[in-house]
This record gives sequence, C-alpha cells and structure tokens, in this order.
Amino acid sequence: MSDDHEPDAAAEAFEGVRGELALLRRAVERLSAERAEVPEIPDYSETLGKMAKALNATMQNVGVLAKTAEDNVAPRYVADRIVAAGGHARDEDRRMIATAGEKMDKATTALHGIGGSARRADEQRRTLWQVGAGACLGGALLWTIVPGIIARELPGKWQVPEWMAARTLDLPKWEAGQRLMRAAGPDAFANIAAADRIITANRKAVQACYKIAVRTKKTVRCTIEISRDDVAARSAIVSSTD
Repeated sequence: MSDDHEPDAAAEAFEGVRGELALLRRAVERLSAERAEVPEIPDYSETLGKMAKALNATMQNVGVLAKTAEDNVAPRYVADRIVAAGGHARDEDRRMIATAGEKMDKATTALHGIGGSARRADEQRRTLWQVGAGACLGGALLWTIVPGIIARELPGKWQVPEWMAARTLDLPKWEAGQRLMRAAGPDAFANIAAADRIITANRKAVQACYKIAVRTKKTVRCTIEISRDDVAARSAIVSSTD
C-alpha cells in the first residue's frame, strides 16, 4: 500500500518544486523589466537573463524527474539526475563568477592605467611649467643685461644709453635727465634748478656783465635781483648753509 503512494508523493513534491521555480522565474523576469525602466541601477540584464534560462532548464529537468517519478523509476536514478543537474548548475555558476572576476580584473587594470597616465600627465605638465618659468626668467635677465652691454659698445654720438634710459622712464630726454639727477642727488639737483631760475630771471644783467668782463679781461661784479618769494633760491641757500 505504501509503495502505491510513493509515486504520488514524489509527483506532488516535484509539482511543488515546479511551482516555486515558476515563481522564482517570474521574479527574475520582473527584476529584468524593472532594471530596464531605471537606468541608474547597474546593468544586470545579462546576468538576470542567464538566471532565467537556468531556471527554465531546471524546470524542464524537474518536469523530467516528475515524469520519471510517475513512471515508477528507481529513486537512485532520480537522485543521480538531481546531483547531475546540481553539478551542472554549479559549473555554470562557477563560469559566471570566473567571467565576472576576469571583467573586474580588466576594469581594475584599466583604472590603474588611467591613474598612472594621469600622474604622468601631471608630472609632464609640472615639468613644462618649471621649464617655461625658468626660460622666461632667464630671458628676462638676459634682456636686462645684454642690451646695456651692446649700448655701451656703440659710438657715443648715437646716444643709445640715453635713449634707452628715456624709453625706460617713458619720458623725453630732458625730463628723464632731470629725474635721474634728482634721484642721484636731490640737493645738487636743487642747486642746479635754483641757479637756472636765477640766471633766467637776470638774463640781461648777466649778459651785460659778461660783455664787460670780455672787454676788460677782468672779473667784474654784477648786480642781480632775487625775490624773497623765490622758493628755489631760498631752498638752495638754506641747504648750502646747513
């Protein structure tokens, strides 16, 4: 009596397994569909597809096993088929894991290569900046030294140094000269400026005295006029008495 019920129990068990596998397959298909709707999630479509195929194959094997159970096939044969199906599934899983590992290794190697290339590019850019800065500094120093050497070797009547000084100060030669004298000796320049103003203010008297000195060939005294408001003359006198 118990032997008659064994095929029915096995068939019912396999039917239960088949139903659970069908639910699992529909869940995998649903995951694949949801992955297509949400692009931000990593792409597992290929893996989910392989899982669905494996579930279909397992369901077919379960169907075969259920048929064998209905045909009163020996339990040993059913066990061997289950073990073989499990081994095949494990082999497929191992192949999938190995493939994923190879892809991960390739991606890691590529990332290391990108990082090394970026570091090398940064080093090259830094070296170029250093070389460029050194070249600019060297060129600036050379430009400040060489023109002066060349200008001093040229004929004096060309007045190249004076012209370069005026161009450097961005002033006419006369004003550039005054600025240079004022910077070199402020008191001496003040005396020169005061004397120039006094001579300019007493030009006629100075010219008359000069003519007398030439005619008599003697040193003569000249009378000149200086205003108390002449700031230039006052500054020159005060600076000389100090």
